[in-house]
Amino acid sequence: MAKGFRKRISQENTENSGFGNRASGRFINKDGLPNVRRRGINVFNRLSWYHTMLNLSSFRFITYLVVMYILINLIFAFIYYLIGVEHLTGIDKSDPMNEFIDVFFFSSQTFTTVGYGRIAPVGFMASLVATFEAFLGLLTFAIATGLFYGRFSRPRAYLRFSDIAVIAPFQDVTALMFRLAPYKNNALTDADVTLSTAIEINEEGTTKNNFYRLETQLSKINTLSLNWTVVHKIDEKSPFVGFSADDFKNTNIEIIVHVRAFDEVFSNTVVQRASYVSKEIIYGAKFSPMYYPDEEKDSTVLDLDKINEYQKAELPAFNMERSS
Repeated sequence: MAKGFRKRISQENTENSGFGNRASGRFINKDGLPNVRRRGINVFNRLSWYHTMLNLSSFRFITYLVVMYILINLIFAFIYYLIGVEHLTGIDKSDPMNEFIDVFFFSSQTFTTVGYGRIAPVGFMASLVATFEAFLGLLTFAIATGLFYGRFSRPRAYLRFSDIAVIAPFQDVTALMFRLAPYKNNALTDADVTLSTAIEINEEGTTKNNFYRLETQLSKINTLSLNWTVVHKIDEKSPFVGFSADDFKNTNIEIIVHVRAFDEVFSNTVVQRASYVSKEIIYGAKFSPMYYPDEEKDSTVLDLDKINEYQKAELPAFNMERSS
């Protein structure tokens, strides 16, 4: 831990971080969600299935829908098969495999309420199961439609953060920097960023986290169309004053990022979070440019593949502990 840091704890420690000082591990995951496990309540009350399905990636969401569709039809196919294929007209009874295939496709036609008519239920039990399956199908597709609409219509910031933060030279001292950029064609205005940090300390044999608000050189911009490099100057007001490369490496640090902007298309405020821990902070580096003019020089190219590119940089030898 950096020399002289301990005396600053009582002066600048903040309690409004939303996390207790006894919390452990990463506070914010890379997906922006809090790293919190809830116990003392059953899984059905602990999880919001609606929020879970909305937060899934598109591939996983579609995969879950397809798998559930197949499983439901397999279950009903087994039920029809147990009732007896003689209670379904139009079944190919040449061998058991053909029978089950016909029963499975009859189930899918009933579930989707398509009903081609070649196969039809005969008798009370088969008709009862088909009636219930058609009702379940209507409910299931209504829920799936609502989830699709919710995923496409909910406001999102669509921001990509750099995987790393850097300690770079800045105005004769050093600064903590990371960058973000919009990756879709949405229009974000009045974007502002709030930074805080959690630093793990050991006091009288007890390990706890102290939280600090980090000032930024530019906390708000009018339009977020290119990349935005967020800068926290490490001066006498910073909790990182006097930190060396070993201090950043050996101290458990997490930079918590909260970005808020206004989306003109949704006409709504969007929020996105990110965080950086000690192993993701590179000491003595600076980001490489990630946008440049196009060949005709009548437009600007924002290359999102370069968001993590950096180069080594010499840091000033000025020791900020002298000013504290």
